[in-house]
Amino acid sequence: MSIGYKAIQWNRQKIIYDIILLATVGLYIYGFITITKTISSDLDIRGVRIRAYGSAAFLLLHIILSIGPLSRLSPKFYPLLFNRRHMGVTMFFLALVHVVGFEPKIAFMVPFVNYEVNWPILPSWNFVGALTWYHDYGNLDPLVSLFVSNSHYGNLTLFPFEILGAIALVILFLMAATSHDFWLANLTAPVWKALHMGVYLAYGLLVSHVVLGALQTNKHPFLTISVLVGMVWLLTLHLITGYREFQKDKQSLNTTADGFVEVGTVQEIPEYRAKVVTIGGERVAIFKYDGKISAISNVCQHQNGPLGEGKIIDGCITCPWHGYQYFPDSGASPPPFHEQVPTFDVKVIGDHILVRAIPHPAGTPVEPALIS
Repeated sequence: MSIGYKAIQWNRQKIIYDIILLATVGLYIYGFITITKTISSDLDIRGVRIRAYGSAAFLLLHIILSIGPLSRLSPKFYPLLFNRRHMGVTMFFLALVHVVGFEPKIAFMVPFVNYEVNWPILPSWNFVGALTWYHDYGNLDPLVSLFVSNSHYGNLTLFPFEILGAIALVILFLMAATSHDFWLANLTAPVWKALHMGVYLAYGLLVSHVVLGALQTNKHPFLTISVLVGMVWLLTLHLITGYREFQKDKQSLNTTADGFVEVGTVQEIPEYRAKVVTIGGERVAIFKYDGKISAISNVCQHQNGPLGEGKIIDGCITCPWHGYQYFPDSGASPPPFHEQVPTFDVKVIGDHILVRAIPHPAGTPVEPALIS
């Protein structure tokens, strides 16, 4: 986030990832429809499309929820993390098409032949989604029918699973609508973060939506088993990541009489990188650069990203999540930006690094400790 950095933009890297993302989604939908029609040629193509878009959204949601813990386990997944917002918006529109079902029909002419093509990604005004597929044959408006046609709330096998999907879609809409940094800045990072943690509630609702729906419409156990495998995958991944973070946080550190904490040695920290330790319940990133040591809060003010997993680029600590930058000796962002993080007093005695347990207010300049 230096003077030349823009938090939201379509640079070459993002364009490449978006092309790959959309191409993969398109190929999946095309493959789903083709294979399903090959296996069961008597199925209505509209019903197959509804399932194609719904399954694509559900699979993409699993990928999105996997990116966070995977990036904590390995920096190799950071490129996916950078593009996670675009995945989230894509996933919402796939879910919307699943429910509302607008699909385009592009007609074009070649000599003596008229071709009509159904393109599986871009929207049109041909509404053939689950809402009209299941609720457009009575006297009620489809949206009204969705909420009143099935009242078997006490019966597990007859439960109105579609309502669960509708609630999840509302949550996904709120997340997609506030995915821009404008909302992050105006809602503040804690509120924005809490809102976007609703993805886990949406996931739980969608799992129930799929499983309960399968009990009513699909007697084959494959779908239910696949959902359970996805749940186990995500739960295991988050537990492994949480355990590793817990192990880091519970490491005991020696406190000196003057309030400093010994955090390790100079040799432990690679040049322009950091070591992250927990002091007084707060994670602190200790950076080594140009013969100096500085310590700042590990929490980026953008989306609470782990600054200690980033590196110093052009003299600034650069967050590995979205590129926000801070001066290592003050915790302040370079002009014209205003983000700031707390700083800590540091001293080096021989080969040992010591950090004062009490932080300075965000943006307070602190003299770096010199490496002798």
